[in-house]
Amino acid sequence: MIPGQYRTAAGHITLNAGRRTIACIVVNTGDRPVQVGSHFHFFEVNRALKFDREAAFGMRLHIPAGTAVRFEPGEEKPVSLVELGGSKLSYGLNGLTQGKAESGAMPDEVRARLTAWEGERT
Repeated sequence: MIPGQYRTAAGHITLNAGRRTIACIVVNTGDRPVQVGSHFHFFEVNRALKFDREAAFGMRLHIPAGTAVRFEPGEEKPVSLVELGGSKLSYGLNGLTQGKAESGAMPDEVRARLTAWEGERT
């Protein structure tokens, strides 16, 4: 085996089969690059990234595990998001969710934290 090499079964592999996905446009309004990993709750990414956060609640990037997407300053980029798997729990990050993150079901307390967070100065 070569370091970093992937070995997969013959044929095609469908990532996240049966999970809800959405497409959205993300704009980096900051002056620094922002990189987001494959399993980060996209709703809670850096506030310099502008997109429909409510639609992204309970979602992560629809990319292979261990990979990331980089947003350069001023860049506008389309991304595909997929709903979180497993128990759909999200803690830490920017402290907005702190519990269940089920797509399409943002609790009122999370919406209130989001509103306050978006109003803070960076």
